[in-house]
Amino acid sequence: MPSALPEAGPAPADGLLPPSTVAGASQRSFGVYLHIPFCASRCGYCDFTTYTSTELGGGADQSAYADTATTEIDLAAQVLELSGLPARPASTVFFGGGTPTLLPAADLVRLLAGVRSRFGLAEDAEVTSEANPDSVTRDGLAELAAGGFNRVSGGLQSARRHELAVLERSHDPQRLPEVVGWAREAGLAVSLDLIYGTPGERIEDWTGSVEAAVAMAPDHLSAYALVVEAGTRLAARVARGELPDPDDDDLALKYEAADDVLAAAGYHWYEVSNWARRPADACRHNLAYWQGQDWWGIGCGAHSHVGGVRWWNVRHPRAYAEALTAGRSPAAGREVLTDDERRAERVLLGVRLAQGLPLSELDEAGRTAVAALVADGLVEPGPALGGAGSGSGAGGDAARPRRVVLTRRGRLLADAVVRALLP
Repeated sequence: MPSALPEAGPAPADGLLPPSTVAGASQRSFGVYLHIPFCASRCGYCDFTTYTSTELGGGADQSAYADTATTEIDLAAQVLELSGLPARPASTVFFGGGTPTLLPAADLVRLLAGVRSRFGLAEDAEVTSEANPDSVTRDGLAELAAGGFNRVSGGLQSARRHELAVLERSHDPQRLPEVVGWAREAGLAVSLDLIYGTPGERIEDWTGSVEAAVAMAPDHLSAYALVVEAGTRLAARVARGELPDPDDDDLALKYEAADDVLAAAGYHWYEVSNWARRPADACRHNLAYWQGQDWWGIGCGAHSHVGGVRWWNVRHPRAYAEALTAGRSPAAGREVLTDDERRAERVLLGVRLAQGLPLSELDEAGRTAVAALVADGLVEPGPALGGAGSGSGAGGDAARPRRVVLTRRGRLLADAVVRALLP
């Protein structure tokens, strides 16, 4: 949850959603995101809505957070019902942060029980908690598994201590294999997160981190390029010249190196920054974001989306608790997307997926741009269009695939592809 909230219109105090959200709701999946904003210390690169104990001050009791978030779960169920949306069990539940596992496992299990009680859980629901390696125990992971969690996402970031020091990450990378072993013992699926492009990172450092992650045999891996966010301590160090800005060519080289290592180990990319051992190991919660499904974000700073309406909660835990105690929605702002904005989002997000973007999502100018993208090696060549089901409204053209699927070079230049498709 990025700390800077968008600018938009006010959200109604009762949280009720417009009638437009009902259309097609039964065909959309429903997920729940729970934001746990607490961290033992703040990483120098982090721009998320997170707080350490010294930053919170009075009125923001960490021990009461599960009770407060449960109040929003109750509110969410009421709002969806009163807004006329059909009852849908949660197909995915994701606890993110911050560091969710700084809360006692019993609190996380209680929050999941609240989701189950108010919405129900799909029989095959994916239930994930992010975890810092230093914030979990063997017993805690077992308690999460017994309480209904089936997946854990560990923040490795790097296996090199000097890089973790630059990022101001506190965990011991040598401990992670033990934590992964505990998760496996508890029956939890495992995902690991990595960051590349840390100042001072050599290519051999990066490939070593990827190989270290692969050696733990996770089901899923994410690898994100470091972004120097304004207002962070890392940004201040870069501005002072203490550290260099990440270099685009270096980032591209490291992405390709990671893709090579992961492909050789049997992992397949399904989104530009995400790889899974099997299709079933892909993060279904994140796929719901990229596919424009519905989700309710519980917690301070959390974002939600239902049927083209997007809103976000107030950032500070104290303000969040005060709104809910007063019986008001904790939303700080809301926007209703136009049809053109929703289509642009489908293109922006859909093109990043390995399954590709249906050509029918593009207007005529976008479809015309595909041929040049194929010629530039950014989009995979596909079968000729034309005939029933193509959705193109155009004649056959061997250079224009029915779905826009990125090549590896296209993945490196995904933003440029989107700009070409949405002129």
